[in-house]
Amino acid sequence: MQKVSVAFLFLLSLFVSACSPSTSSSTPQVVSVYSTAAAEPWLRGLYDCAGQQTNTVLSRVDNLSSAAIALRVGEPKMLTMGYQIDTEEILVVTQRQSPIQNLDLEGARALFAGQGDPSVQVWVYAAGVDLQEVFDRFVMEGGRVTANARLADNPQQMSDTLVNEPNTVGILPRHWKAGDSREVFSVATVPVLAITQNEPEGVIKQLIACLQK
Repeated sequence: MQKVSVAFLFLLSLFVSACSPSTSSSTPQVVSVYSTAAAEPWLRGLYDCAGQQTNTVLSRVDNLSSAAIALRVGEPKMLTMGYQIDTEEILVVTQRQSPIQNLDLEGARALFAGQGDPSVQVWVYAAGVDLQEVFDRFVMEGGRVTANARLADNPQQMSDTLVNEPNTVGILPRHWKAGDSREVFSVATVPVLAITQNEPEGVIKQLIACLQK
């Protein structure tokens, strides 16, 4: 009789556990994500990758330090863990009717230093923006951009300016170049990076691997 009771209780416990709702499998895993404006084309890919994972939700954050995955164009000055997911070409671009013709490195540096045609309006980004860091590294090489340069908040504003305002010149990733603008110098082709604070594991590792495909 004792053995029957134990077996019955064991089977009953299995039935109850099987019928109980699973809370762990239904709880979504939230992954915080940061992206620079220039890297937003790859942010869409990251959302697609998250959609292929079970119970994975991306949460966009504005603070790089609080992101589990951060996307940017070009290597930062201080890099913790970075994984290349693609490449991007950075260009010097003009308004199509601009008198500026194809430039070499010295010509591009002189133009952005304010030593070129004074009628040409130079556009750049704020210090610390990934695109500006790439431009300063490969073109200015320690030199200063002219104080008369105008600041664009993001590549979309830069692109709109170079299409619509005459006699302008600025910096754009190839992904953001509009057909009505004209490239006059190729700055560099740089990696697009997914940056993490620590060695990626679990779903973060899977998301980065998906981006690299």
